[in-house]
Amino acid sequence: MTHPPATPLPHHTEDGPEDAPPLLLGPSLGTSLAVWAPQLPSLARHHRVIRWDLPGHGGTPAEVLGAGPAPTTGIPGLARLVLGLADALGIDRFAYAGISLGGAVGAWLAAHHPERIASLALLCSSARFGDPAGWHERAALVREAGLGPIADAAASRWFTPAFADAPQAQALVEGVRRSVTPAGYAACCDALAAYDLRAGLARITAPTLVVAGRDDPATPPAHARELADGITDTRLLELSGAAHLANVERPAPVRDALLGHLAAHPDNGSPAAAPSPVAPAPHPAEGTAQ
Repeated sequence: MTHPPATPLPHHTEDGPEDAPPLLLGPSLGTSLAVWAPQLPSLARHHRVIRWDLPGHGGTPAEVLGAGPAPTTGIPGLARLVLGLADALGIDRFAYAGISLGGAVGAWLAAHHPERIASLALLCSSARFGDPAGWHERAALVREAGLGPIADAAASRWFTPAFADAPQAQALVEGVRRSVTPAGYAACCDALAAYDLRAGLARITAPTLVVAGRDDPATPPAHARELADGITDTRLLELSGAAHLANVERPAPVRDALLGHLAAHPDNGSPAAAPSPVAPAPHPAEGTAQ
């Protein structure tokens, strides 16, 4: 008799040399692993890149939320999915980069399992994503009305007006309708509502890159500055002309920042990354409150 794995695995893809230093990439709420497409070719030249989908997003069924001996609820449960994936792939220690919710998963891992995280990159993410009531309201809306209202408003949350009609932007918005389930999206909203890592940021010892879009309405630059202030070894990059999915709207500077960060902090337990372009110096923080 064939038994299912004790811990369910999220849908994932692998790119790059199998013997290269591993790099796991986490997506944002409402997107699939395709959100990392702009940076994938460059990252996969010298890294074993593993992209994964959130429950109910892309190829990961929402059912993984309740499967296994420890049901996946909240950010800790999503982090268990990532660790289970790394274990299944034979990866002990890895670099991690995540966008928004995907970044929160990486930050939680770095704070609670520092031995697993060689370096960390947090893109348009936060230690706390605003008032929990707003996330519970959004979850209730999706459970009642489906994802239509969320998809209709996605472009204005994710991109600046100048980029919202670009083909790349419209493809991601359409992905909300095609590849996200209401159950998975609502559960991830509930996870965001319960997440608050502000008191745990000092526990993160991995070298960390924090990237913010200066026009991001979902996680404004003040959120990035809070991350940078709370994590000891941090570099902050604020990008003009970018909203919440900054890696899609400003792909080149995000790519260069990631390559520079990974090259500067190779994992001593893995083959060192090949030389990569050093990222441009970040803009100084503006000091504007949220």
